[in-house]
Amino acid sequence: MRTDRAVRAASRTGRGLLALWLVLPVVPLLLWAFADRWTHPALLPQEWGVQGLAEAAASGAGGAFLRSTLLGAVVALLATPPGAMAGRALASRQVPGSTAVLAVLLSPLVLPPFAVALGLDVLLLRLRVPAALGVVVLLVVAALPYTTITMRAAYAAHDRGFEDEARLLGATRWQTVRSVQLPLLAPALAGAAFLAFLVGWSDYIVTVLIGGGRLTTLPLLVASAASATGNDAQVAVLSLTAVLPPVALLVVVGMLGRRGRR
Repeated sequence: MRTDRAVRAASRTGRGLLALWLVLPVVPLLLWAFADRWTHPALLPQEWGVQGLAEAAASGAGGAFLRSTLLGAVVALLATPPGAMAGRALASRQVPGSTAVLAVLLSPLVLPPFAVALGLDVLLLRLRVPAALGVVVLLVVAALPYTTITMRAAYAAHDRGFEDEARLLGATRWQTVRSVQLPLLAPALAGAAFLAFLVGWSDYIVTVLIGGGRLTTLPLLVASAASATGNDAQVAVLSLTAVLPPVALLVVVGMLGRRGRR
């Protein structure tokens, strides 16, 4: 009994520390976002307002937010299915030379992104691949290791006895996938899609080098505002816009994972 209480207390403490880790960096951003004037040595802003919000909107934050969301969603949509199939094949050891295949899939994690982007930039230009398409292709490749590793672990822990039982009861292959496999693996699929979304949402290097400035996403706008204008309120608003959606998605994925364990 004491052991169970200690485990629950440790779990609650861990969740509390994680929440603090996520929330604390946001507090200064919230203060700066609504500070029209905040000078040293004042602990809090002397004047509150929405000047930073207006300047961020005027700089194109709305369009950059939509482009980043679309880019992250497309990368998640394209990288999750092949990652799931690769994870299933690797977990079941049905692939000859599975170690070599896994090494190839994980190679984007080893190579520096700027080196890969610089190397492929010339090739994509010669092939006349549209900039947006080139960015999506490279980011999908960069996201595949994350989706593959996540789904490999999920399939390794997946009990295929449920699928065999459904097939014995007369379910077709598609019915088994839809009614048995997908519900059981939904939390892992959501986690893999979340990681792929983050790759597309937060990318800076590939978007700059391959996009050539024609694809302005939120990370590019944040970097531009931070390095050029020196407007702390505007930078804070743009940073919050870049941080809050992934945090909200993380909460949703966590809730799905908790529901899946019940």
